[in-house]
Amino acid sequence: MNCKYFGECGACRVYEDGYEHQLSLKADINQDRFRPYYDGVISLFRSPESHYRSRSEFKIWHTDDDIHYAMNRIDKSGVLLIDECPQVSEPIAALMPKLLDAIKKHDIGFKLFGADFLSSTRGETVVSLLYHRKLDEQWREIVQSIASELGVYIIGRSRGQKLVVGQDYVTEHLDVDGMEFRFNYIENSFTQPNSKVNEQMLSWALKNLPKSESDLLELYCGAGNFTIPFSLKFRKVLATEISKSSINAAKVNMKLNSVNNIEFVRMSVEEFVQALDGVREFNRMRDVDIKSYDIKTIFVDPPRSGMDEATCEFASRYDNILYISCNPETLARDLDTLCKTHSVSDMALFDQFPYTHHAEMGVRLIRKGSAL
Repeated sequence: MNCKYFGECGACRVYEDGYEHQLSLKADINQDRFRPYYDGVISLFRSPESHYRSRSEFKIWHTDDDIHYAMNRIDKSGVLLIDECPQVSEPIAALMPKLLDAIKKHDIGFKLFGADFLSSTRGETVVSLLYHRKLDEQWREIVQSIASELGVYIIGRSRGQKLVVGQDYVTEHLDVDGMEFRFNYIENSFTQPNSKVNEQMLSWALKNLPKSESDLLELYCGAGNFTIPFSLKFRKVLATEISKSSINAAKVNMKLNSVNNIEFVRMSVEEFVQALDGVREFNRMRDVDIKSYDIKTIFVDPPRSGMDEATCEFASRYDNILYISCNPETLARDLDTLCKTHSVSDMALFDQFPYTHHAEMGVRLIRKGSAL
C-alpha cells in the first residue's frame, strides 16, 4: 500500500519496507511469544495490502470556511488533514470526496465533527455524521437528497438523537470455503473490520471443529459472526453475549441464514456460569433446557482484556477449546491457565490490522490425554 501520509498519520505505525516486512515482524514476535505453549509453526493469514477496512472513523476538521477529513498525527502533536485513505474499502474510498463536496455544497457542516463509514464488500454503505448540535427536519430533507444522489444510507447523530435516512445497517456476504453467509452489520456496533481476513478466520476455525453429534457453547458471541457458521458442525449451539443490541442482531442474522439450532442468551459469563452450576436462577434462562445440552466444545472470542482466571478455569471443563484473540498479550496470559489442563494443537495469526502492531490469533486446545 502506498500512502502519502505514511510517517505522519497515526493510523499506520509499521510502514517501512512495505507489507511483507510488517507481516514478518508480527510473525516473528508471536512465534517467540507463544513458543512456551506451542512448538509448531503458527499459520499466517494475510490481509489485502490496501482497501481492506470496511469500517472507519474520521474527524471532520474546520479551517476558516472549509472542512476536511482529519486523523491524529503519529507523534500525537495534533491532527493531520487528509483527502484520502488507502486503508478503507474501495466503496468508502470512492465515497469520501463526494460526501465532503455534498456537505459543503448543501451547507450542512455546521458543528459537524466526525464521519463514520461502514461498507459491505458489495458496496452497500452507511455513513454516520456526528454533530454538536440538534438536527431538524430541514437537515433530514437535505440529507435525503444527498443520500439519493450518492446511493448510500446516512445517519445523523447528536447527543440523545439519531436520525436515520434509509437504514442503519449493511448486509455483508461472506464466502467461506464455497459457502455463503449473510450478516446484517449495524451502524455503531462491533463488526469485523477486515472482511477478507474474517473469511479466512472462519475457514480456519471451521477446519478446527470436526463435525460432531454433541453441542457447542460459545461465550462472547457478538452478532453471531462465528456462531452461525459453527452451527453447521454441531447438533445445537448455546451462545451468550452481554450486549442486548448484539443479541438482537444475532437473532436476525440467524434467520437471515435459515439456521434454527442456536439459542442466544443475553448474559455475562459470570451469570451464565452461575446459571449452569445452579447457583442462581435467571428469567433469561427460563426457556433454555440446559440439561438437554451435551457440551464437549467451547468457543471464546473475548474483548482485548481477554478472559479472567475464573473464566479460563470454566473453559477448562470442556475437552475442546477454540479461542480467537484480538490481543496476543492477554492470550498468552490466559494460556498459562488453560495449558495446565489442555495442549495447543494448532495456532494461527490473522493479519486483521495491517501496518500496526496488532494481530488476531487463533488457538485450538485439546484436553491432555484425549484424542484429537
